[in-house]
Order: sequence, then C-alpha cells, then structure tokens
Amino acid sequence: MTEAAFIPFARPDIGPAEIEAVAQAMRSGWITTGPQTRAFEQAFSAFLGGGSDGDLQAIAVNSATAGLHLALEALGVGPGDEVIAPTLTFTATVEVARYLGADAALVDVDPVTLNIDPARIEAAITARTKVILPVHYGGLACDMQAIGAIAQRHGLRVVEDAAHALPATHQGAPVGRLDGSAATVFSFYANKTMTTGEGGMVTTRDAAVAHRLRVMRLHGISRDAFDRFSSKTPAWYYEIVAPGFKYNMTDVAAAMGRVQLQRLPQMHQRRQQLAGRYLRELADLPLVLPAPAPAGQSHAWHLFVIRLSERARVTRDAVIAALAQAGIGTSVHYVPLHRQPYWRDRYQLRPEQFPQAEQAYQRMLSIPLFTAMSDDEQTRVIAALRASVR
Repeated sequence: MTEAAFIPFARPDIGPAEIEAVAQAMRSGWITTGPQTRAFEQAFSAFLGGGSDGDLQAIAVNSATAGLHLALEALGVGPGDEVIAPTLTFTATVEVARYLGADAALVDVDPVTLNIDPARIEAAITARTKVILPVHYGGLACDMQAIGAIAQRHGLRVVEDAAHALPATHQGAPVGRLDGSAATVFSFYANKTMTTGEGGMVTTRDAAVAHRLRVMRLHGISRDAFDRFSSKTPAWYYEIVAPGFKYNMTDVAAAMGRVQLQRLPQMHQRRQQLAGRYLRELADLPLVLPAPAPAGQSHAWHLFVIRLSERARVTRDAVIAALAQAGIGTSVHYVPLHRQPYWRDRYQLRPEQFPQAEQAYQRMLSIPLFTAMSDDEQTRVIAALRASVR
C-alpha cells in the first residue's frame, strides 16, 4: 500500500447539520419513535410525490430487512408460499421469506443490467408463488412494466427491494410510488445514497398494508406508541392484536434522515457527476461498465460495478489486490445466493442454472463511489484501475 490516504469503497457523507439534528433530538427528551420519525415519514412521502391526501404512506423501520419482512407478512406470505427473487442480491432480500416459513425461488439476471430477468420470473412461477421481489441492482430500476404485467397475469403481488434505488426513477415516476407494486422498501444503511446509520422505509399506497405495517413494526400494539406516551390525557390502554416485531425507527435516526433527505438531490447530483466521469474515462479499458438508465429515467448510482471483459489479461481478484496495494478499497456485489451454502444446499442449486449471474460474479468488482469523494480521490482510483488492467 502506498503512503497516500486510503480511499474506502464507501464513506458516509455526514456534516454539521446532521450532527446538530441528532443533538437536538437527544436534547428533546424523546429519542425513540416520536415526532422526528413522524415528520421523516411525511417528508419522505412528499419527496416521492405523495400528496396530502395520504395516497402514498411511508412507514419508517430500523432496517430494510425489517421492512421486507413486514411487507411480506402484511401480504400474508407464509408456509408453503414462494417468493421469486434474483440470485444476484444480498441474502436479506430472501431470508425474510424464510422468517415466515415461505421459500425463495431464485432466478437469473439480465446480462446487461444485472437486474432480475422478467423471462426467468415467468418461467419460475408455480402454484405456490405469491410475491415477485425484484431488486433494483446498483440503483438502476428493473423493467417494472414487464414485471407488473407478469404479476397481473398470474394474480401475484410485487414488493420492490429498493435498497439501492433512492432516488431512481422508472418511466418518469420515482421508485417507491410505481403502479402495480404493493410495497417498496428502501435502506438507509451507512453506505447507501442517504443514511440514518441503520434504518429503512417502506412505502405503499395500499391502506390495509400500511396499517398492518404500523401495527406489526412495534409488537402488534393497536395504538401508535408516540400517541400513547405523548398524550396529555390518560391514554395508557392498548391492545395486542398480533404477535408483532420490534422494528421501529428511533427519533435520533429519523432526525439524521430528515437532514439527509433534504440533501439528497445535491448528493444524487454528485453521484451522477462521479459516475459520468467513470463512464467517460474508463470507456477504453477492457471493462464492461454499468448500464446507464434509459432515456427519461434516472439511475441512483448507489454502486459502480465494473466487469472485466473477455479481452482483459488479468483476473478480477488480481485487480482487487492491485487496487488494495494502491490504497483503494473495493467490494464485490454479490457472491450470488446460489453459491451461498444455505441457499445452495436447501434448494440444490448449481452454477449452471444461473449462467448470467455466474459469469458476472467471476468478473465483477465495485469501485469507490460516494458523495464525499473528492475529484483527486477519483483521479487516483481511475489511474490505479488503468494501471491494473492494462
């Protein structure tokens, strides 16, 4: 490793405004789910175009994993059911189906976008299928028109894993309020396009789903905890209507989220600038660069995933090692689920069942892309990458 400062794969973009917002929340005396969380939910809905009529509801949770679990539970997913999802994703996408006793049906991805292949979805549908769970890989929206049509033909529900996808758009509409989806789940983990440290948000235009989410995120209690504890008149009584979970967001996290949400357009613009420069300056290398968003759509650019082309003379692992030696962090998104022992063994999965994901995995790595990245840091990444693949 050189003496130059290490450039991580990702670095949170946290400033004085976020720190002060968190401090104010802590000084307020209300640090769990309360007024900050409610205000964050309202602001998030408004950001996605939700009106005052409540057509789009946002429910804050303590992680995207929790949000996915709640969304599937609200749709009645249970033992004997199947959820279709791509193999090229993090395990959280489908582990939530197992929480509910359901099974995951993993399918291959499109070779260009690395998003779930709609044709593979159709082929995987059985009498047990209940939900299609597309993942907007890297921040590029899936072909939701095709997926929605498949769901409608077969009477299925769609839950979008949008952990990478804020603020991506699809055919002019923001991911999070697309027609045909029962719910969309966002992540605010530390390396995402905006962060609350840990946290997530579920959006839905289905009032029944929203109600179930709110009840189940906090122990199955029939009344909002903030309403009970902030009431100026006796309001101690509550009822447990279901065996719920402990998935609520804290006001400390929500306070940070409100500031990050205000900054999101500026941060997204910076990500677009960084991604644009990578696309221009890496175009002549033996690489397959990420697919840009189609005309009229917007890429969130959570990740910048490159793949070594067939004419490359080095391996993926050699490039990762060379970049590490130059003081540059990388990652791989992802080791496909069909290679992970639990999923592989449970469903007897083989690499040849997923040729596109398998080929991509052998050649892919994610290079640094974060809004706090300086132009000089990006110059170093480009130079080191050019040196490693030449």
